[in-house]
Formats: sequence, structure tokens, C-alpha cells
Amino acid sequence: MTTPAIDIHDLDFRYREGEFRLQIPSLQVARNETVAVIGPSGTGKTTLLNLIAGIALPDAGRIVVGGADIAALGDAARRAHRIRKVGLVFQEFELISYLDVIDNILLPYRLDPGLKLDKAARDRARSLAEEVGLADKLRRRVTRLSQGERQRVAMARALITGAGVVLADEPTGNLDPRNKDRILDLLFQQVDARGATLVAVTHDHALLDRFDRVVEFESLQVSA
Repeated sequence: MTTPAIDIHDLDFRYREGEFRLQIPSLQVARNETVAVIGPSGTGKTTLLNLIAGIALPDAGRIVVGGADIAALGDAARRAHRIRKVGLVFQEFELISYLDVIDNILLPYRLDPGLKLDKAARDRARSLAEEVGLADKLRRRVTRLSQGERQRVAMARALITGAGVVLADEPTGNLDPRNKDRILDLLFQQVDARGATLVAVTHDHALLDRFDRVVEFESLQVSA
């Protein structure tokens, strides 16, 4: 049996303040699978992505991503695992405003001294920029880009290390209809070309037939 890319069992998480509680008895995502996560606002979909990425830690249960038990890793190891093995596409992009396109794409190499920022890495960044249609904007600051262009920078950054798991939080949420289709096409093309697993939170039900599987978030939980 093939080991899942993401394997969650008996997950229990609470924030220190408030009544919110997230409980997921079981969730597996296969390697190379694309999964859309849907559900009402406030149910914890973004929290789930943060737990898979190791940004947050569960109070109980196991989250295994790419063969690594996230909660069992120390802070430094968990951060390195996230930078190298998990690509993140944030809803608000989270780009560094004073950096240009190429340096935003290469940001994981600045954050992790274990990654070698060499000619090969720079060549990969240029190639990714070309694939997402930004080859002519490498030295342009991201503040001078459109919303769609900024989302493409965020996508390229998520893919630059060859991450096996890509997590996207409302990847088309800030985009007009024309750019929604273009961004989603690019995201699926890039994930498929790299054999990566994609988990995307979305409220846009018009996009759901593009994914291999749709997970109704509320049905996963014991309570929230």
C-alpha cells in the first residue's frame, strides 16, 4: 500500500483563547492527489492547513506529512521541513514588498541556510517565472504587480524547492474571473508536472470539478 502524502489521525486542536475546537478522526491525502476543502467560514479550514504545514501544533493526534511526524519534530526541524517540503500559497500572498519578483521566488533559500542558493536555484527560479508568465518582470518589485501577477509569484515561490505537498488557502479568492481560471490552470499544471500533492481551501464551488476529490470540512469533524 502506498504511503499517503498526508496522514492525519485523531487530531485535536484548540486555541488558547475562545471556544474553538478542531477534531478530525482521520484524513488521508494520496501522493499526487488534488483535494479541495470546502465548508463554512470559521470552521477551521485555514487552521487545518497551518497544522499540516507545522505552523500550528495539535494538542493530540498525529499529522504525518511526507513521511515526517510533524508534532514530533523540534522547532528548527519543523521549520526546515516546512520550507523544503511544503509549498504554501497564502490567501494574501505574503510577499515581501521591498523585494523584486526573483528574490520573492527565492525567499525559501534566504530563510533556510540548509538550502543552497546557487546558480541551479536561480536557474530554477527563472524557469518557474517563465512558466507562470513573469519572465519579463524578474526585477520588478512586487508592489508594482497586478493581483494576478502577485499570485503567480506566490505560486512560483511555493514550488521553488520542489515541495511534494502544496497547500493553498483561497488561491483564487482575490482575483477577477479571468485571472481565476488562469491561476488555477497554472497551479494544476505546475503541481502535475512535479508530481506534487495539492490541498486547497476554497469557497468557490465553481472550481470543484477541477479537483480529484472534494472534502466537506464539517463532515470530517467530531465538533468545532
